[in-house]
Amino acid sequence: MTSMRDNRDIACYLVTKVSNWRGNYKRVFSVGTLGISTYNPNSLKETNQWMYSDFVNIVPIVRAQESNEFIITFRKSGKKNDTMKFSSEHRADIITEALRYRGDYAETPKPNLRYNAYKLHWSDTRLPVLLEVGPASLDQVDPTTNTLLCSYDYKEMEGFVKINDCTGGFAVVYGGYGRQHLFAAEKRDEMLQRCVEQAADWVGLPLRSVVSLDSSTLQRCLLGKYGKFSDDVSLTSMAEFTVQKISPRHNNEQIRRLLCLTETCLIERDPATYHIVTLRPLSDIFALIRNRDNPQSFTLEYVKGQVRSYTSTNRDALLASLLDGVRASGNRGIHVKMCLTARGHRVGPFTVPVDSDIESLHLKLLSQPPAGYTYAHVVDSFNCNVSYSGLLYAGTADKAIVAALVALLSMEGDQDTTEPSELESQLHAFRRLVASKAGFQALTSLPQFRDKVGLKVAKALKRNDASVAHAAIDMINALMQPMYEDSELRQEQLNKLSILSSKSFLGSLLDLFTDCVLNDRGSLVISALLDFLTFSLCAPYSETTDGTQFDALLEMAAERGRCIFKLFQHPSLAVVKGAGMVMKAIIEEGNAEIAAKMQDLALAEGALPRHLHIAMFTMSTDTRLLTNRQLSRHLVGLWVTGHPTAMGLLKRIMPSGLLTYLDSSDPVPVSEADLMHIRDNLKLAQDQSRKKNFLQWMDLEKQLESVLQHWSARIGLKPKPDPVKPIVLRKRRQRIKSEANWALFYYQFYQDHARPNLIWNHKTREELKDALENEIRTFNTDRDLSSNCVISWNHSEFEVQYTCLAEEVKIGDHYLRLLLEEDETEETSIIKRSYEFFNDLYHRFLLTPRVDMKCQCLQAMTIVYGRCHEEIGSFNDTKYIIGMLERSTDKMERDRLLLFLQKLTLNRKNVKEMMDANGSRVLVDLLTLAHMHTSRATVPTQSNVIEASPDMWRESEKEWYYGNLEKERRGPFSLVEMKELYDGGTIHIKTRCWAQGLDGWRPLYTIPQLKWCLVASGAAVMNESDLATLILNMLIRICEYYPSRDADGAIVRPLPRAKRLLSEAHCLPHLVQLLLTFDPILVEKVATLLCLVMQDNPCISRLYLTGVFFFIMMYTGSNVLPLANFLKYTHMKQAFRVDDARSTDIMQQSILGHIMPDAMVCYLENYGAEKFAEIFLGEFDTPEAIWSGEMRRLMIEKIAAHLGEFSPRLHSNTRALYQYCPIPAVNYPQLEEELFCSIYYLRHLCDTQHFPNWPIKEPVKLLKDILDAWKQEVEKKPPTMSIDDAYKVLELKAAAGGYDENKIRKAYFRLAQKFHPDKNPDGRDMFEQVNKAYEFLCSKSSKTGAGPDPQNIVLILRSQSILFGRHKDELHPYKYAGYPMLIKTIRMETGDDALFSKPAALLPAATELAYHTVNCSALNAEELRREQGIEYLEEALSRCTAMLGAGSAPGDMVVQVCTHVTKCYAVAAQFEGCRGKILEKPAIVKELCRSLFFKHLTQLCTIAAECVSAFAVDHDLQTRMFEAGALYHLLLFLFNYDYTLDEGGVAKSSDTNQQAVANSLAKLSVWALSRLGGYLSDAHATPHNKSIQTAVEALLTPYLAKKLSDNEPEKLLKILNSNTENPYLIWDNATRAELAEYLEVEQTRKIRTGECDPSYGAVFVFSVHAKELIVGDVFVRIYNEQPSFIIERAKKFTIDLLEYLASQAQYLYSLLQLEKSGKVPDSSTRLRQVEMALEALRNIIQNNPETVPGRGVEIQCIGQFRLLFCLLRLNGCDRLQQHALEVSQRSTSVTSSPVKC
Repeated sequence: MTSMRDNRDIACYLVTKVSNWRGNYKRVFSVGTLGISTYNPNSLKETNQWMYSDFVNIVPIVRAQESNEFIITFRKSGKKNDTMKFSSEHRADIITEALRYRGDYAETPKPNLRYNAYKLHWSDTRLPVLLEVGPASLDQVDPTTNTLLCSYDYKEMEGFVKINDCTGGFAVVYGGYGRQHLFAAEKRDEMLQRCVEQAADWVGLPLRSVVSLDSSTLQRCLLGKYGKFSDDVSLTSMAEFTVQKISPRHNNEQIRRLLCLTETCLIERDPATYHIVTLRPLSDIFALIRNRDNPQSFTLEYVKGQVRSYTSTNRDALLASLLDGVRASGNRGIHVKMCLTARGHRVGPFTVPVDSDIESLHLKLLSQPPAGYTYAHVVDSFNCNVSYSGLLYAGTADKAIVAALVALLSMEGDQDTTEPSELESQLHAFRRLVASKAGFQALTSLPQFRDKVGLKVAKALKRNDASVAHAAIDMINALMQPMYEDSELRQEQLNKLSILSSKSFLGSLLDLFTDCVLNDRGSLVISALLDFLTFSLCAPYSETTDGTQFDALLEMAAERGRCIFKLFQHPSLAVVKGAGMVMKAIIEEGNAEIAAKMQDLALAEGALPRHLHIAMFTMSTDTRLLTNRQLSRHLVGLWVTGHPTAMGLLKRIMPSGLLTYLDSSDPVPVSEADLMHIRDNLKLAQDQSRKKNFLQWMDLEKQLESVLQHWSARIGLKPKPDPVKPIVLRKRRQRIKSEANWALFYYQFYQDHARPNLIWNHKTREELKDALENEIRTFNTDRDLSSNCVISWNHSEFEVQYTCLAEEVKIGDHYLRLLLEEDETEETSIIKRSYEFFNDLYHRFLLTPRVDMKCQCLQAMTIVYGRCHEEIGSFNDTKYIIGMLERSTDKMERDRLLLFLQKLTLNRKNVKEMMDANGSRVLVDLLTLAHMHTSRATVPTQSNVIEASPDMWRESEKEWYYGNLEKERRGPFSLVEMKELYDGGTIHIKTRCWAQGLDGWRPLYTIPQLKWCLVASGAAVMNESDLATLILNMLIRICEYYPSRDADGAIVRPLPRAKRLLSEAHCLPHLVQLLLTFDPILVEKVATLLCLVMQDNPCISRLYLTGVFFFIMMYTGSNVLPLANFLKYTHMKQAFRVDDARSTDIMQQSILGHIMPDAMVCYLENYGAEKFAEIFLGEFDTPEAIWSGEMRRLMIEKIAAHLGEFSPRLHSNTRALYQYCPIPAVNYPQLEEELFCSIYYLRHLCDTQHFPNWPIKEPVKLLKDILDAWKQEVEKKPPTMSIDDAYKVLELKAAAGGYDENKIRKAYFRLAQKFHPDKNPDGRDMFEQVNKAYEFLCSKSSKTGAGPDPQNIVLILRSQSILFGRHKDELHPYKYAGYPMLIKTIRMETGDDALFSKPAALLPAATELAYHTVNCSALNAEELRREQGIEYLEEALSRCTAMLGAGSAPGDMVVQVCTHVTKCYAVAAQFEGCRGKILEKPAIVKELCRSLFFKHLTQLCTIAAECVSAFAVDHDLQTRMFEAGALYHLLLFLFNYDYTLDEGGVAKSSDTNQQAVANSLAKLSVWALSRLGGYLSDAHATPHNKSIQTAVEALLTPYLAKKLSDNEPEKLLKILNSNTENPYLIWDNATRAELAEYLEVEQTRKIRTGECDPSYGAVFVFSVHAKELIVGDVFVRIYNEQPSFIIERAKKFTIDLLEYLASQAQYLYSLLQLEKSGKVPDSSTRLRQVEMALEALRNIIQNNPETVPGRGVEIQCIGQFRLLFCLLRLNGCDRLQQHALEVSQRSTSVTSSPVKC
């Protein structure tokens, strides 16, 4: 054992010792430098030790994959081997560590296999290596020196990846994050398999099988070489430091490296090539070792045991940056210390937290150190096992934590002589303890704890050791700001109050801070002190700082302002951030003097450009950099706010257009999260207050408090103040707060701008960045060279010149090029001092002689006035602009002037000036040029029958005349010919010209069309259509300025001038004729303008003379809503003359009556423009609209033919005027068979299959219109003109087959123009005759015969039926006025011999209407009776029922008539007067019952059954139907019922299921029988008819007959159609067959001969019932078989039995006499019946005892005992005597008193 004295533990793990005799218990398993040891975890005493020379082996036990057991084998005395078994979740780590010393084991191990290989080095070279497959790792060996270069432990391997495109290539996936080490080996597969085997055998790891993917190429592996950290974010550096690496691989020589800190990793790069040498996640760093002896040396410790040493000239700054970066990545356990970690003190791996038992043990050992260990060792062990972030299981160890703190203070030793490393270790232990809740509270809860800690910190700071000072300040920070979750603000306040109470202590800290900053040392101390100041002064932490202490510390910090500014140049981001946070607090919460001083220092120290650079050019996803950027932006805002010098600097270095965003109130499209204020103290305070006041205890606490207060008052105690006070936070002061929109400014800074007031892009940003960096670099150089002097930045002369913008022409703050190029549809920039800018532009416009410059100025003026017209106001030279437009001969100038004028209309005063200058006429003259735009795009419309394609050219019409001499007249010429004449010099600008539409001969240059086609020069900005669109928009705006009604809705007179000018003859026709361009935009604009002009315009009645309605209806586009609005407003207001009444009032008044169908005109008037437009563009075939694309095309063709050649003329002469000529009515083939009434097509309205419930708006009005149409149809006369007469009027000779419409139309057009009243005042009469002739030839009247149309009458009748059927309630109050015509129709149709052969049968529709009218109102029923409708309907019924037969179908005319008449009678029977008429006509009942005979006509039978039910309200009608055999028909329907259909739960419909129809008919028959016999009561009661009831009881049995009164037809029908045997009913197949046979025979006899059973079934008896004894409607035999059956009227049945027995008394007496003579018969039917009656009597008494309330029947036997006793004397009739005795016994045993016999 003595040989193990120098053993040093390398790795310790908590294991479970598996013992058969002692059980399982815990041990600490240690792998040391000399051997293996085990310790008792409770006392840390050694329990076992084995030197490696006695240690044989360690192997895993592999029972299952999740097994954690392993065995060690060692030698005992006598060289015998022994074993021990352990279990640990870290088995692989334990075995791996132990196998590192395998060469020292007792048994010499077998040599490991080696394989020649190449490693793909980071330098892109292939290095030869030897790969040795060991028991615990794959080792990389240098083949030349045979030294171990590195080991790849199996426990850290994730697997292997074979590289397909590299011979022998594979990658070792290692490290837990997918890191790939690339090799190429000769025997790759053998080596990899060997690795898998070794890992399983020695380490117990099921190493992942070799992965081989087809996509695993060398290039792919290189791209993913660093696993999950191969992305750009993980490889992009945030900070880089030049270091010298001390590498054992290079004999501890120093190798120059770049140590790069990224968001997630620490990377070593080769500075020469920038290649990555190594990459390690920041989460793997355990500790930063700051060498105390060498000021440049430091070491990095990793959790997996690796140690890397470096040197750096700026070591502390590097460590401060690294410390902040690692903590920011989430690794809160990182810390700085001066000595390497003793890994043997750690129980478990560093990759995972220690077990709670281990943590508790080391916490306990701090207060109770074990024997044999120094306290420094105990503290060091505690630090190794507890994370720097604090205790993991501190929630249940409050007392232990307090005890440990007390022990640390009591056992700390002499602080003046204690080794710095030991003192640092103690401070680190303190830091770990106070990071817990109990430790945090100890500062104020433990007596003298504050003083002792303060003394310890003060002595530590006096050591002048940066490591110790950093540890001390970091510990103080942990007491300032809680490091645990669920912290309490109150305790935080108390701690701060205690720590900040000593002003001298604060002064010493700030002195230390100043010393470190000025001497450029102690970056870690500076970082810690900045954290201290942050927790004290910076929001949100400062809210828990006492106000007085806050102000004092803030003032002290402000005095060291230059020191803080100096830190902004520090290489550590953490230091820069801390300094920025403190500076923010000083400016925001300091007084005005301090804030102003800091703002001045920001300029003097060059901090503003530095932070401006950070704020604008920091681009990263790392939270630390984003936080710094956010802080810099905040600081810039604070430094600039209220500081004109700083703002002036910004204006010199940045464009004014970018700075305007500071004054903008627009929201920021993308907002950033607040990364500085990460804690909401107010919410925390509220949450913590709620925790202290549970709602369920509040009432109890109040009661207890009142009791205690009362008791304390009695004994004289003063009440104690409430110890729990609400948390009061210090209110933050923001004395300087930036109101500028900096967020929007920075957002727009990153965007590219090309706007009139701002050009900003990548180049300008780079120039700004370079300028800032150069200035910062220069200033830093100057300051470094003058280190002995205070240097101030010369900010007043700094400005940025953007060379990339040198060639841009700039006027004021605007770039003219961009102002002209700016798209008006996009968001535009703000123009400052717009009035001055506009005047400058106008001044330049007036002075320049160049047309192109004038156009540019006009364009700029247009833009400026459009944006700033309110600021600029009215333009006084509007008249001058109009004059220039009229005189202009340059197309570009013309267009620019128009665009400028369009903007001038934004001001109403300019509009007046424009009208005063005759601007309306000038604009309309230019409008007409739109007809010359022949290259406009063809819009895909529903009909292009009118428009030509753009590439189609037709010869121009010859419209023009000219004359160079006085009274010279040459022509006509086409426009093309005129151009040739002008080009040839024949005509010139002063040549007089004329064309139709001009007011006289005028010089060529004054005619707009010729001037712009022949004379004008320059390139137009807009084509003719765009030009017209612009002018129309101007005119629309002008009209909107002058409404036709005032604010109260009164019409303005005289008409506003703007509309009056446009209504004149030289403007309005040309506006209207723009519709013939068929350009969608122009058409829409013209329609809108016309609506405005014609609103309340006195000239509206003559608008039709312009042809506007023809032009609109010819339009083929789909944007028809503006057109529909115009039509809606104007079509009924035209003063045209119509001689004949074509249709409705609307059609007579509407100008569209001859063009469109009646329904479309009605739709426009009744439903409005939007609905009309929808119908007009669609395909509709409904009762209210029949319209289609084909009909629209037909209409367009008709109108186009009517207009003739006018439209092509406009291409040659844009001022040609249309001469109005009325158009004959357009006839649509689709409507030839239609009858339109009111607003409906009756054929569709009657089509209930396609339009089952079409809504009818005004049913009363529609009924009136239908009656009028009926009258007109009946009174229709032949046309007054024949076809020959029409041909003669049109001067056409009669020809065989007639003429086609084209020839008729041409003849009409020729004569209409000849005799038009405007041209020929004497030709009015002839003009009207021509119109009539043409309309007659194009109408339906010329093709059809004279007289009424039966089809139309059918539609009229059916429409009325639909009206009465759907709108009964609305029509109920009115008496039907059409009975005379209706009855006449029924009478005439009934008497017509050809009734059954007509193509249009009127009788079904007429009889249906009769039913609906009567069903609607009692008034109609009375009217029908008065008009003898009952009689005429009977005639129709008789004639049609006579035609019924087996071959009749439901759709036959006779069946329909019978159905409708029957329904009519059923309704009429409700009225007494009608019933009297029905009684006068016996044939009605006869024909009704005849209808029931035809069972296959189920619908008719159903209606007839309902009619029988309706007739049953009258006793005489009941008897009539009874005698007519109605019972036979109705009863037969009952046997067609299938109860399984109703009970089956299957959906059914009478339309598809015949059985459903049969079931319905059966139920109706039950209902009819119930009413016919008078079985029902209450509201459904009918007269009681004894005869019918007697017959029904005989046919259905009394029991079933009584069921008719229950009004439950389903139950009755189920019984009838199933087999039943009970005391009331014997019913089976035989009874049903017998009854059905009887009914069918009698039914047939009655129909064929009129005769039947005289009793009508009253004497019918079932064969099976004749053999039964029936007493009181009870089958006695069946009752005896079912004695428990409940008899409904038991007492009555008892009486009936006794009466029956009494009726048999004579027989019984005779039987008694025979007995005396000895002649008793053996069997007698009567005797058996008496026996059955006695048995039944016994059963009824037995099952209805007196004890059951309401059921005792035995009392009925009183007075009958003599009869019973007589029966006892009948010897030989044993059963009779037995039953008599039982009856007597039952009767007497239940009575309570003796019965007298």
